[in-house]
Amino acid sequence: MKEAHWQVDPQRIHQLRLFNNVAASCVNQVLKSFRACELEAGEILLSPFQRNQHLYLLLSGQLKVYLGSLDNQPVNTLNVGDCAGEISFIDNQAPSAYVVASTPCSLLRLHREALIKLFQQSPQLMHNLLSLLCERLRSGNRILLDSEQSANIDALTGAFNRRWLKHVFERESTRCAFNSQPLCLLMLDVDHFKAYNDRHGHLAGDYALSMVAHTLREQLRPKDSLIRYGGEEFVILLPEIGEDDGRRIGERLRMALQQIPSFYAPSGVLPGVTVSIGLALMRQRDELSDLIARADSALYRAKQQGRNCLYG
Repeated sequence: MKEAHWQVDPQRIHQLRLFNNVAASCVNQVLKSFRACELEAGEILLSPFQRNQHLYLLLSGQLKVYLGSLDNQPVNTLNVGDCAGEISFIDNQAPSAYVVASTPCSLLRLHREALIKLFQQSPQLMHNLLSLLCERLRSGNRILLDSEQSANIDALTGAFNRRWLKHVFERESTRCAFNSQPLCLLMLDVDHFKAYNDRHGHLAGDYALSMVAHTLREQLRPKDSLIRYGGEEFVILLPEIGEDDGRRIGERLRMALQQIPSFYAPSGVLPGVTVSIGLALMRQRDELSDLIARADSALYRAKQQGRNCLYG
């Protein structure tokens, strides 16, 4: 980073969010405390291994934000008018991310001691900085939520994966037991799926699994959980549902798929599929493995009975 000369452009400065609704006299006072600097493309502005004493205001160029390692994909992009370093600037700790110039950049730099004095002169300036900080934190929360959801979602079908099943079972089984409510589990297997793949190709099989997941999801309540258990197997957790209602729901799901003789896919029209279903009702002190084992046994019996049916 190198020092730079810059010409104050009051109209341009007033358009920056940090100075929104700040009196012109205060802005002029603030600008006297800023120092201009320039970065070359690829130059690191902030690093978790270096303490930061400055707030940076981007005047031109673009900055990328990286978490953990510079080898990762950037999680955020800072454009003209955005601030960098505000969190470490405020708590006087090392930055939590790398901030790197993706293009040549010009910035204004303000030392933390100078800004504390400026806050006393302009509460609006402090309000603006806190608003920018809150926006950054909300953006970070969305990134964390998206990454957590992605870790629990099967990429092909959009159903939850087995990682989520363990979590949701612990939550729902505890809640149902506490409220003296039943809990059912359905295990579904797409009938003759290997033959389907052999005849129509694995891509067609992927489309069929996606169609199955979509059809099942449309028939379920928001509190129900659809999980791709593996390959062509799905598990559905039905909290507050007893054995009789579980059978009715299972039959409805089975019929919904049976009534789709064919469906449209990007590769063309493909034949539909049917499913066999095993049902198990949670018993007192059941672990997830116990419930899965009984549902799997019931599914085996459904296949023995000719498939495209429910047992349990």
